[in-house]
Amino acid sequence: MSSTRLPGKVMAGVVGAPMIGRQIERVRRARLIDRIVVATSTDPSDDPLAVYAQGLGVGVFRGSLDDVLGRFAGALEVFGPAEHMVRLTGDCPLADPEVIDATVALHLNKGTDYAANTPAHRTFPKGLDVEIVRAECLILAARKASDPYEREHVTPYFYRRPETFPQVFLSQPAQEAEVRWTVDRPDDLELVRAIYEALYAAKPDFTSDDVRAFLRGRPDLARLGDDRRI
Repeated sequence: MSSTRLPGKVMAGVVGAPMIGRQIERVRRARLIDRIVVATSTDPSDDPLAVYAQGLGVGVFRGSLDDVLGRFAGALEVFGPAEHMVRLTGDCPLADPEVIDATVALHLNKGTDYAANTPAHRTFPKGLDVEIVRAECLILAARKASDPYEREHVTPYFYRRPETFPQVFLSQPAQEAEVRWTVDRPDDLELVRAIYEALYAAKPDFTSDDVRAFLRGRPDLARLGDDRRI
């Protein structure tokens, strides 16, 4: 809730529900995720988020506002045991359950400590990011990491150390690294609202391909905020 660029964004309304609720709807369609936990902070500004998530029947863990790695480790300890943790940031209301499942499947099939669809060469739009870490590795990182950047951003401890943590990355044929579907700014929220208003009523489980098709027909949105949207 304390986002500096768009305060309160996770609770911003998107076709009648908070943005985080729309994202949770989509994440729940992923077949390879067993449990969803909202890992938020103990800052009072996050009270409405915690109450709302609990009302959806989602687990909520509250920890440090700045030590997000420690917060994730705390969530694992409270809601575990678990073998793996999937990290999804809460500002991606177009999250794709098929991409989530494909990234998780790759991680499990390869037996790696860390997997993602972002580095080393991103091909998916910003806003479809998925990261998976073996739970025991995340607990280890939470004990050992001292770099503030690694504490704040959770996973750099792993992808900075490929010699220690075997890792694998999912790519797609299309090159969409510059496409922006995440929500950090007012224009990002405007885009997401336009997509949901066009697609959600007729098809609540609209796909990423549905989003692409819609945006191809909306040249006014294709470069919204001077970013590539399709």
